[in-house]
Amino acid sequence: MKKLLLLALPALFLSGCSDKNNYEAAVLADLKREESKDPKDYKVDPEKMAACIVKTSAQNMHGLFEFDPDRLMAYRNYTKMLTLTESPDPKKTMEELRNEFGSVQELTAARSNYIESQLGCLETFVASSDEKVEK
Repeated sequence: MKKLLLLALPALFLSGCSDKNNYEAAVLADLKREESKDPKDYKVDPEKMAACIVKTSAQNMHGLFEFDPDRLMAYRNYTKMLTLTESPDPKKTMEELRNEFGSVQELTAARSNYIESQLGCLETFVASSDEKVEK
């Protein structure tokens, strides 16, 4: 039993890292799109902003810890939500998202979590840059 657990843990860890990295890549791509001018306007490094958004939004995702299967599923669903416009069939993908999140309200809550995380991180970076200017 211990051997099985030792074999399963690295696979779970690698899978979890992959899901989180995919989510961070989707956040970074979202920040670099033309519509998202905030990082450029406030001179915030998009990579640091993406890492902050992932960390902040993860605090309000399902799952108790980083590699909880519910958290890994949340990373996949958030990634799918952010890449909806790139989907060949956005309507079908939206329906899948509704089913995977459980309801329209849960999907809306996930989108709100992402946007609130984005705004919170932007506020943090802007405040820290204002402090540097004052000093």
